[in-house]
Amino acid sequence: MTIAVGGRDELDYEAGGPPTTDVHGSLICVECGYVVALHAEDLVPRCPTCSGSGFRRARMFEQQTVGVEMITAAKAEPDGVTAARERLDGAGPHLVWEHGGDVREVPLTDGWTRIGRSTIADIRLDDPTVSRRHALVVRAETGELKALDDRSLNGLFVNGKRVEWTPLADGDELEIGRFRMYVVT
Repeated sequence: MTIAVGGRDELDYEAGGPPTTDVHGSLICVECGYVVALHAEDLVPRCPTCSGSGFRRARMFEQQTVGVEMITAAKAEPDGVTAARERLDGAGPHLVWEHGGDVREVPLTDGWTRIGRSTIADIRLDDPTVSRRHALVVRAETGELKALDDRSLNGLFVNGKRVEWTPLADGDELEIGRFRMYVVT
């Protein structure tokens, strides 16, 4: 089995042997949000609460994906997002996410939708992993959607890749701090 660290540079570690590069620090499970602290010689474990294998660094300035094995298949949407998709069928583009056991949905109207920790954000995410002005989702008059990183500290990730400005399509996952939002059209 291989333990891999993803990001700009792919680094592999052999299970049972010492890592070739430090992976110490706090990691957050991408499935349930559980935090695991590792020391310099520790191997990346499976999540003790959900048995997930994907982790993200819990650092303010850079986040890398860390996992027990490389995951190449697309991850399924959470059940609440799938239910919202069925309910919103044909209602136009929305951002949908789960938070604290609730499913939240926000329609994406023409123009800018601001996402961040600020009280003036259209979608307010009160969490220290989210910047005051974290991201923008733009809906053009033609209906085209794009996402823009609004100079956030932790970055904007779309489908697991850090982006500055990118088009969005149905089913795309936006990672904003510890939140996972899905585009539903």
